[in-house]
This record gives sequence, structure tokens and C-alpha cells, in this order.
Amino acid sequence: MLRHSRPEVWMAPAPADAAGASVVLVVFMTGESLFPSVDSALAQPEVGEVIVVDNGSLPEDAARLAELAALNPRVRLLTGQGNVGFARGANLGAGIAQGDLLVFLNPDAFLGEGGVTALAEALCGRPSPSLVGARIINSDGTEQRGGRRGEITPLSTLLSLSTLARRAPALRRFEVHLEDEPTPTGVVETPTISGACFAMRRTDFEALGGFDEGYFLHVEDIDLCWRVRRAGGQVVFQPAARVIHVGHTSRANPLRVEFAKGRGLARFFRKRAVTPLESLAAWALGPFIVALAVVRPVLWRLKGPPR
Repeated sequence: MLRHSRPEVWMAPAPADAAGASVVLVVFMTGESLFPSVDSALAQPEVGEVIVVDNGSLPEDAARLAELAALNPRVRLLTGQGNVGFARGANLGAGIAQGDLLVFLNPDAFLGEGGVTALAEALCGRPSPSLVGARIINSDGTEQRGGRRGEITPLSTLLSLSTLARRAPALRRFEVHLEDEPTPTGVVETPTISGACFAMRRTDFEALGGFDEGYFLHVEDIDLCWRVRRAGGQVVFQPAARVIHVGHTSRANPLRVEFAKGRGLARFFRKRAVTPLESLAAWALGPFIVALAVVRPVLWRLKGPPR
């Protein structure tokens, strides 16, 4: 078992409006988008605190984060735990949150005006547990791939990763990405949303046990959506909550990132398998899913990442 040093929380006294939303960002070699992302969270009047879980930053960024936490009572910095992965880091951040609403935000994503309000409104009247995802958009205003998705299965994943579901009309029903469909005019149920920005009631998140820490990076959001629905709750998409996600700003090795994503998908399919046949299929398809995920950065270098 890996041993991690005990995290250290840098914080001023709790802000008076800490009962509002808590925004959690997990940071690892994020790059230039980090501080604009934090600023976008602080600009939301409903946000009582922004919790930055620093799994690893360059010295100059780490020093700037420490200074920000010392000067701004709404910023809480958790550091010293090492690179424990996204799921573990997000759970650590949620564990010290004081707000009734948890908003998880990627540190290369920027909340638009009124985003937290729109997310909170989408949860009103929803059963417990429920989860609401934002509309994730590119810098040019187009909807980003992966922001809203259908049911993630081994077959749909293979056909989507290989692009066969997009290129072959007979296989279109297996395409899990829904960004090419018309944007809903209101809140709609969607099987899977993006972890780049979503919100849950803190009580719901805690009742589910938070993120499954068996995922190091990626797929923990897919897993959480599945567990919410399995528990009788709802996963919904809120188009009124607009979040610009620039992506590809991290200094982390893209091959390692995609390998982690492939491993996570393979683990997810093993986890959700019910019958012996499903379990056998999940184990058999795992290596192919990992391979397809790792090949993608090579294709990106050749023709650029998908929009």
C-alpha cells in the first residue's frame, strides 16, 4: 500500500457564508489556466469557499497558491499529500468542505456567470442522490466532446474510441457522445456527464462514499454517475451552466494520462459486470480498450485533438 504524508490545510477562519457552495479543484502540474480557473470560482457570489487540493505544482505556482490562501479567506489550500490521484484528492477536498453544495471544477475550466446558481437550481426537487453536470464548451463556443454522454458500455466504448460509431451509419446508435445533438432548452436527464464541472449535495456525495479511489485519473466521473443512477437517483445536464474547458494545458505526460483513462475504463467494466459472461467480456476487452486509449495521443499529434 502506498503511504502518503498527512495533508496540510492552509486556511483563514471560515468565511461567514461558508454554508454556500464549496468549489473543489484538484491540481497537478496544471499550467497557465490554474489561476484564471480559481478566479472564475471566486467570482461566483454563491461560493463560500474554494478548496484547492494541490497534488503537485511547480514551485512558483505552489508559492502563489500559498500566498493566495493566506490573503483570501475564501481560499483553502490542501497540500502535502503528494500526487494521490484525482479521486483521492477530490475526496480529501470534499472532506473539509463546509458548504451544502459541492461543485467539482477542473483547474483548466472556467465557470461562466451564474454557473453555480444554475447548477443548484437544477438539483432542486431531485431525489437523493442526484448529480448535475454543466454544459462544457470549447474556447470557440462549441460544445465539447464528452460533456454529455449516453450509457458507457464495453461495446459503445470500443466503437466510440475507434471512431467507428461516428463513421458507420449502422453503428451510430453506439456513439456515446451527444454533443452533436441539439442543445436541450432545459434541464434533462443524461446517463453520463463530464467531471470537468458538476455539482452534488454534500450529503448525497457523502452517502455514496465519494469518488471510488480505485481510479487514479479519469473514469471516476463515469463511475459516480453510474452509482448515482444505480442508487435510484438522477444524473441531469444543465445547459444554462456554461463552463469553458480549455484542456490539454497540463504538463503531465499525455501518454500516461491516456493510459490511466484506458485502465480506468477497463476497471469500470469489470466493476459493473453482473453475469459471468459480462465479467469474461470485460476482462477480455480490457487490453483493447487500454490500447485504443493510448493510441489517441499519437493521432492527436498527427491531426490535432478532437474538438
